[in-house]
This record gives sequence, C-alpha cells and structure tokens, in this order.
Amino acid sequence: MTAVPGPTYRLIPSRFPPIATFDTVASPEDLEAVMELEGWTNDRLVPERLARLPREERVYGVPNASIVMAAFLHGSPTGSRFNSEYLGAWYASLDIRTGVAEIAHHLRREAANTGRLEMRQQVRTYVADLLGDNYTDIRGKAAERPDLYARDDYAASQRFGEGIRAAGGDGIVFDSLRHSGGTNIVAYRPRNVRNVTMASHYEITAPVKGRIVVRELN
Repeated sequence: MTAVPGPTYRLIPSRFPPIATFDTVASPEDLEAVMELEGWTNDRLVPERLARLPREERVYGVPNASIVMAAFLHGSPTGSRFNSEYLGAWYASLDIRTGVAEIAHHLRREAANTGRLEMRQQVRTYVADLLGDNYTDIRGKAAERPDLYARDDYAASQRFGEGIRAAGGDGIVFDSLRHSGGTNIVAYRPRNVRNVTMASHYEITAPVKGRIVVRELN
C-alpha cells in the first residue's frame, strides 16, 4: 500500500462545461433536489450511482465539488479500466504529459476507426491532491499481472479494482500504457480528492500517423 505523492492532473474535454451543482450545496439532504433542478438526473445511471455512494463520501460545499462528483456519477456505461458501470472513479496522472498521452491515444484510435487523418480536442486541466495511504501499487507488475494491463479487455482489471473499492481501499497506482515511465492513479473515495483547481487549457491534435501536437490555449 502507498500514498500518492505530489499533485495530480486530470484532463477533461472542454465540451463538457463545468456546472457548479454541488459547489454551493449546504447539506447532503439537498443534493437530490439540486441535482433534479440542474438536470443531472437526465442520465438514468446518475440516481443509481448516487445511491451507491455513501453519504459520508459525497463531496459538496467546496470549489469544484461538482467536477469531483461528476467523475463518480457520470461516465461510461461500461466502466473504465479499474471501475465497472456500477460507480465511476477519479482518474488522474502524476505528470501532465501522461494525461495528454492518454487523451491523445484515444483520439488517435478514434481517428483510425472513423477513417479520419486526425482528431483534435480541447481539454482543461484540473490539479488535485489525493489523500489517503491505502492505494494498491501495481507499478512494474505488467509482466506479473498482464490481465490488469490488457489494452482492450477490462474484465479482469474491473473485478480487481472493484474488489479493492469494496474492501475499503483508496484506489490504485499503476503504470501508464500510453506514456513510457508515466504513472496514473484511480481514486475511489471522492472525499480524498482535495484542493481541486482548474489549470491550463490545451488543444491536442492526434494524427493517425505522425507526432502528437499539443498547443496551450490562452
């Protein structure tokens, strides 16, 4: 088990505007009513996921609380590498370059799948501290646990991650498959995501072939 050193970086597509639904909520009892007014419950999975998230773990009344909660309540209906569709999680990187590489990989794959020469996306960065010292560290274990690092099959890694969450673990620290030497983290406890601040905006251009281009926006 380990703690997460230093700040972390999470990149979110700019097409998803920040909505301060949770930032000004004063009590957990008000969450459902505010979410209904803001339209969050239009996604059928959101109420189910909120019910699965213990009240003591919900984040509200602090800047960017909505950004944190969105990571757990919105997301892919099939889950991600270390979380199932049951509940989302907060994914971040220890280096901004790792976060960019992760985004660029998916853009490049989408371009190839749709027959385009390149894909371009604007993103905004959130810097955050991740509290807790109960993160499972699987860095350097790709050969030992190839099932957890499979590039396109998340079945084993989702079971692994949800088992850690159910046992009370804070999350997982793992090697990036897209940025050599890079480190990613998945955090399972919203309350551990602290001091969230918006940082730089970037435009990432990912061609099917050739170099990734990253441009910082004003």
